[in-house]
Amino acid sequence: MTKKLWGGRFTGKTDPLMEKFNASIVFDRQMWRVDLRGSQAYARALERAGLLTQFEAEQIVDGLERVAGEWERGEFVIVEGDEDIHTANERRLTELIGTTAGKLHTGRSRNDQVATDVRLWLRTEIELLRRHQRDLIAAAVERAAVEIDILMPGYTHLQPAQPVRWSHWLLSHVWAWQRDAHRLDELATRVNVMPLGSGALAGNPFAIDRVRLAEELGFDAITYNSMDGVSDRDFIAEFLFWAALTMIHLSRFAEDLIVYSSHEFGFVTLADAYSTGSSLMPQKKNPDALELLRGKSGRSMGQLTGLMATLKGLPSTYNKDLQEDKEPLFDAVATLSGSLQIACGVLATLTVNPPFMRAALVPEMLATDLAEYLVRRGVPFREAHHVAGAAVQMAELQGVPLSELELADLQKLHGTFDADVAEVWSFDRSVERRDVDGGSSRRAVLAQIAHLRTWLAGG
Repeated sequence: MTKKLWGGRFTGKTDPLMEKFNASIVFDRQMWRVDLRGSQAYARALERAGLLTQFEAEQIVDGLERVAGEWERGEFVIVEGDEDIHTANERRLTELIGTTAGKLHTGRSRNDQVATDVRLWLRTEIELLRRHQRDLIAAAVERAAVEIDILMPGYTHLQPAQPVRWSHWLLSHVWAWQRDAHRLDELATRVNVMPLGSGALAGNPFAIDRVRLAEELGFDAITYNSMDGVSDRDFIAEFLFWAALTMIHLSRFAEDLIVYSSHEFGFVTLADAYSTGSSLMPQKKNPDALELLRGKSGRSMGQLTGLMATLKGLPSTYNKDLQEDKEPLFDAVATLSGSLQIACGVLATLTVNPPFMRAALVPEMLATDLAEYLVRRGVPFREAHHVAGAAVQMAELQGVPLSELELADLQKLHGTFDADVAEVWSFDRSVERRDVDGGSSRRAVLAQIAHLRTWLAGG
């Protein structure tokens, strides 16, 4: 059995069940690359501090490179006693280069080592997620530009409300995704802070140049309190919040498309690549990709809640409870990576059905436009709103669409109505009247597209 990094004080054997319960190698092994990178940088820092000779430092760095090669080729063998990725890598280094490997951990604790590893790992993953997120936004923006002239019903309370552009609906989700992108960029700066050199909790006693070490590892800054450095998991909690909120935004997008792809709506048709069938009903085409996006949002919310509960009552500084931070983090990253790519695939391949959207536009959706017609003639809005409501009721009683009320009927409700009221019953004109920044007119939607393209071009 491998000698434990902490075993000197203990004489009795550990319960085998406790060995398994305590181990994290099953999941933290995915940090092998950053763990080795951090150790190589730390070896050079020890050399600069005079604790390793140049030969010893090179021996350690080269040995760790050989360990990395084993991981790369899938040849690294985890053995009994490898509690975590740190133990496994140091054990293998010792096998390769001998006792010099024992100097690598000088002044370093697994407490500051794991805190550094997680930040290094998450920093890389954030860059990948950032790319997936921008791919999704770019696909939506370009689709909005191409399909800008398609009109559809806009809904409140899931009831037909007013006509809007399909592109305007699509961009309504894009702006939420862009806010998610801003949040990811902001939290990335708080992830990129180095705790290495904090020791177990009190700091490093060997005059390690932490600033230079941070620069070598690509960190923007160092932690300025060693006790906080080993116990801070705010960045993970913040990432899990970001993941949960991003998934909620993807879930709402998915829910809209699930509704719009149903037989009753028929606004969009999902590609076969992102749909499945029924084991019983041959005619079924189910929006499983979208349903999974919706379902995984609950999973992401649970991960955030779980970590917050873990952190809530912890005393200073490092406690083994913090081992529970990595599984939800790793899973959240994997879930987001897949979800963003699937959402992009669904969006890029779906077919829009403009005739179905146009057929769902009904004159009653222009009741607000009827009130606005009166407002433009000096009628107070509250009065105009009441008159338009009375017109809707009149049409219902006559059993005709709102647009087919006779001018004489409208004039019974208010003498301001004139023959040009017929211009109200144009869905295209209704959309174009919303010609304010952020509105649904063609100009306003094109302005949104231009703004988002500029943002995307900025990286």
